[in-house]
Amino acid sequence: MIVKDLTFQYGNKSFEDLHVWQLSIQLYREIHDLFKNNNDFGFRDQICRASLSIPSNISEGFGRGSNKEFIRFLYIAKGSCGELRTQILITGRIKCIPQEKADDLMHKAIQISKMLAGLFKTRSTF
Repeated sequence: MIVKDLTFQYGNKSFEDLHVWQLSIQLYREIHDLFKNNNDFGFRDQICRASLSIPSNISEGFGRGSNKEFIRFLYIAKGSCGELRTQILITGRIKCIPQEKADDLMHKAIQISKMLAGLFKTRSTF
């Protein structure tokens, strides 16, 4: 399948046009900025990798050239979002960040997760 077919099929010229990808990039930047000076290197690396995995898998799936592959990578992105939600929950509970900030990040991660679920549900009808 060529790129022109993907534009028609997805209704987007590129993954950058997907609102869920845009929001996941914003969430990654927020997580990165919030934890860049955290001294728990293992945790910092894990939460940053989980948040980076979401937009990365969306873009990789989009670029694979088939609806089936796109859906598969959306599922992977949703799994990474679940991992991130767990890490956000832990940061609030151990008071690594203020609870209000953890709640805000959690809300954003849940929103992205719901958008991914909606997108692969829509894509599954094609």
